[in-house]
Order: sequence, then C-alpha cells, then structure tokens
Amino acid sequence: MDTLLLNKDDVHENTPMAELISAVEDAFAAYETGDAQMPAKSYIDLPQYNGDFRSMPAYLDAGSWDAAGIKWVNVHPDNPDRFDLPTVMGTMVYSDPENAYPLSIMDGTELTMKRTGAAAAVATDYLAVEDASSFGLVGAGVQSYTQLEAISQIRDIEEVVVSDLNEARIEQFIDYFGDDFDVREGTITDAGHCDILSTVTPVEDPIVHSSDLADHTHVNAMGADAAGKHEIANDILLDAKVVIDDFAQTTHSGEINVPWSEGVLDEDDIYGEIGEIVTGKAEGRTSDDGVTVFDSTGLAIQDVAAAHVVYEHANEKDNGTEFDLLGVR
Repeated sequence: MDTLLLNKDDVHENTPMAELISAVEDAFAAYETGDAQMPAKSYIDLPQYNGDFRSMPAYLDAGSWDAAGIKWVNVHPDNPDRFDLPTVMGTMVYSDPENAYPLSIMDGTELTMKRTGAAAAVATDYLAVEDASSFGLVGAGVQSYTQLEAISQIRDIEEVVVSDLNEARIEQFIDYFGDDFDVREGTITDAGHCDILSTVTPVEDPIVHSSDLADHTHVNAMGADAAGKHEIANDILLDAKVVIDDFAQTTHSGEINVPWSEGVLDEDDIYGEIGEIVTGKAEGRTSDDGVTVFDSTGLAIQDVAAAHVVYEHANEKDNGTEFDLLGVR
C-alpha cells in the first residue's frame, strides 16, 4: 500500500470544478446534518518570524463516500521578499477513515484556491439572481482565478469587471480569461454593480460601500481569514441578507469579525449558515431579497472534500508519485 504524492500540477489537473462544487456542497450538508467532525482551526503564532501556522482537521460522511484529512497551512507575509517563497503554503494529508492509512500527501495551496472558488459557487447558486450574467472582482490575485472558474460553472457569465490597485495583475487576469469572457478593468463601483461580486483582498478597512453595489448584487466576501480583516462596510452587512459558512470561524476571523467584536452586529443580523440553505432548512434567495452576502472563512470540511475529488481522479489516472511512506509494503 503506497501513499500518493501530488504536487500543484497534479492537484490542478485532477480537480474538475463541477465535481468539486458538488463535493463542497455535500460537505456543507454533512456539517449541517451532524455527519461531519471539524474541530476548531488552531493557530500557532510566530511573531518573531511575522507569521503563523494553522491546522485544519476534519472528517465527513457524505453518504456515498466519506473522507478524512488535515491541512497544515501558514501565513508568512515576508516570504516573497526574504525567501522568494509564497506568503501562504499548505500541505494536505488525506487519510483512509477506516484504517487511518495516509492515502495521499498533496499540495494544499492549489487545493485551497480550488475549494475556495467552489464554496463561492455553492453560495452563489443559492443566493444570486437566477439570470445573473455579470461578475465583478475586487482583487486580482491568485484567488480571483478560481472565483471566476467556479462561478461560471453555475451561472452563464458573460461580462467580467475586475478592480485592483496593481495594473499588472489586472492585465494578467484579462490575458488569461479574455478569450472566454468579456473582461475589462473597472472601479470597485463598476465591479459591485455586477450581478455577482467576489472580494478577495486582505484589507482591514472596508473598501466596498453601499453606493458600490446594485440593488440585487450577491457578494462573496472571501478575503477575511483573520481577526481584524474587513472588506465590506458595516451598513451593507446590517442591511443585507448575510449567510456565513461557520459561526465560530466567521465571528473570530471572517468578514463579520470586526463589527461583531465591536457590538455593531449580532446574531439577529445573521440570516444563517450555508449548510442550512443547502439542506433546505432555510431559504436561499427570495423575491424579497436585495443585496446578499456570503461570509466565507474556508472550512476544513471543504479541504477534505476537495482532497477526496483530487485523490480519486489522480488514483484512477495513475498521476502523482507513489512511495512507501510507512514502510509497510
């Protein structure tokens, strides 16, 4: 019995987005119905290195399949300049729940980008207007690519407006998607007046305000993943239908964490968790809804669901490198 080593390219090649979206939706449902275990994300702070580590374990039973694993991920902002390394790097250990054998060790960075896009797509499917055809992005970094890749799987996107302070990033994004979509540069207001908006920035002072949004825009707030981060203005959050991925994580480190900690926003201002909508316990978009917001912090169950998809496809196609990690061959 071998462990399958999968690098970034292997993960990319073995993650069909439509299947990943379905698996992440299954994960949200399993979490809501009590068929998943997900201990709180734990942090190891390393101020002497201006960084931290985060561990994210989970198990889920989706009915026709179950899966377990843990992602070990860091955030070290000085890496690009000091070590020519990415700020964020992740490693996923994917295990057989029945006997605990490590089936695969795979790149968790690409996996994170893929599952983050898939999570936004699940929320968009339930919360955006049915005939949505325009998509806005605030932030043109690496996370922006899978946002469009995933959301275009569940809505017929024609027009894309991207806003970023870095012109080179915008040009790269347009070059990458220009043959498939009508992509143009625009302001935050231009992006926010699309049917769907995804924000993927690390800012701590809100950059999206009420005047930046149309009456029925659905917003995927994807950037906040640590205490203090805050992309969307408080008045939007107070007026919108706000759906979160997990109460504990979003109040600690999601888009709502700042107004929550300041007492500006409370439980009455949160419509519910995405799992409640996926399982039919709560309604998604209704005809009475205006702006909707999905607060996504990224959950370990999403990583495990994504790893399941990657491993099954890589194993079928003999991709990756097999090695006898435990010496039991």
